[in-house]
Amino acid sequence: MRHETGRARRVGVALAAVVTGAALLAGATGCTGDGRSGLDRVLGGPPPAADSIRVTPDDGARGVRTGQRLRVRVPDGRLESVRVTRVQDARESEVPGRVSRDGLTWAPEEDRLALAARYTVDAVAVDGDGRRSARHTWFTTRVPDERFVAYVTPDDRSTVGTGMIVSLRFNREIEDRAAVERAVRVTASPAVRVRPHWFGRGRLDFRPEDYWRPGTRVTVALRLRDVEGAPGVYGLQQRTFSFTVGRDQVSLVDAARHTMQVRRDGRLVATVPITAGAPDTTTYNGRMVVTEMFEVTRMNGATVGFRKADGKGEYDIPDVPHAMRLTESGTFLHGNYWAPYAFGKVNVSHGCVGLRDVKGGSARTPAGWFFDRSLIGDVVEVVHSEDRTVAPDNGLGGWNMGWEEWVAGSAVN
Repeated sequence: MRHETGRARRVGVALAAVVTGAALLAGATGCTGDGRSGLDRVLGGPPPAADSIRVTPDDGARGVRTGQRLRVRVPDGRLESVRVTRVQDARESEVPGRVSRDGLTWAPEEDRLALAARYTVDAVAVDGDGRRSARHTWFTTRVPDERFVAYVTPDDRSTVGTGMIVSLRFNREIEDRAAVERAVRVTASPAVRVRPHWFGRGRLDFRPEDYWRPGTRVTVALRLRDVEGAPGVYGLQQRTFSFTVGRDQVSLVDAARHTMQVRRDGRLVATVPITAGAPDTTTYNGRMVVTEMFEVTRMNGATVGFRKADGKGEYDIPDVPHAMRLTESGTFLHGNYWAPYAFGKVNVSHGCVGLRDVKGGSARTPAGWFFDRSLIGDVVEVVHSEDRTVAPDNGLGGWNMGWEEWVAGSAVN
């Protein structure tokens, strides 16, 4: 199936210059799709008015000017707590500020917003009747027209699986790809050859010839400041970050046998019954990398082209448990509670890989067991499906490209 997301436990493909580490209600569409939403929660008692906590700039605003004021307000009662975080160049920091004496307004100590950053606001207030409410919002600030930035995967200081690919996505097309490539350095300890590959003019990925060794520390140095990526357009970032490679886990999905073999450090630890894509909606073959993980997600067929004659989705499941994104086009590996007859016997999905689960999800089911033992960056390989091999630029699918072809994708070479 293809879905929209709900409660996110971990988000793996973070755009490091833009994405916050805070938990939020994400949108993602699945067995093939995407989307995002915010979350306003009422904490006990009758629900207060939806606008009881007012945040400016608006939730989801993009390209906010740095001179616009950041404010959190309530019409009555008082602000109990306000936490504002900023992510810029893969680094998260808390924005200092204070609540006014009357308790109605929060303002930051900083006069101006930062360029090319993502802000998140989490506020809790108590109204005049003693009812508590909370609000979560986010917005991004402007990238100057004469500047470009790279949004980097994975997160700084994260621990990832051995299949992680370093991916830089630029906010605008890069014309001098060689100059930009020379300004990015990816190194590993213990040392291993890491090579770049361009997908078009907006994405630059790095990987070694084979999967990373467990325990490897990978460092990404961005020296993009004042590098001319296009005529008159210069880089903004000057920053180094790193991540660590965790244990090795590779899972082999056999669509014909309806099984998934899970291997840790080369040792078979479990064989799990699965259901894959039905004959008319088959699952991609090839090696895919887990890029996002959601404890619960919504999956709506309309978001990925599976529509009925009336335009509605062929399916719309609001509470798909234990969902892990494998491709940008919406292939997920997820828990399935609505087709208990299928596991190990028949393929019935719209392209995803399903594992047995229960409504609401359970750690004791195969889906819950696998989810709790997985990392962003783990590899899931599908074989014996009646479909083509997943494209190398669909998610982190670069492992499906031979090494010589990968190396040939460098603009410097």
